[in-house]
Amino acid sequence: MAYDEELAARIRAAVGAAAGPSGYREIRMFGGLCWTVNTHMAVGAGEDDLMVHVGTDGVEDALSLGARRATMGERTMGGVVLVAAADVPDPASLDAWVAPAVARALARPAKTRSERKGSR
Repeated sequence: MAYDEELAARIRAAVGAAAGPSGYREIRMFGGLCWTVNTHMAVGAGEDDLMVHVGTDGVEDALSLGARRATMGERTMGGVVLVAAADVPDPASLDAWVAPAVARALARPAKTRSERKGSR
């Protein structure tokens, strides 16, 4: 799966603005891009979608706003939704998804190196 370069650039700017001096990390993952803040996944870019970590408690609200459940193969990804790029046509609509995801990541304690998947 390739990712939408234009959407990725817009997400990058939105994450940078929302994370501020805390910063973010951009990671290539599963053919797309993922942005982590405070060591936690906040958002991602896929083929034509914004992937948003809303937490398990935020999925139903996100679905009511037009998002759809994120799946990997036949498995539903818990706490993660997809928003079509067409549904975030301007900075305000994109920020409405990105800013809460970044705030959620900033509110959690940072993972230690041993807690991160794949770290040794």
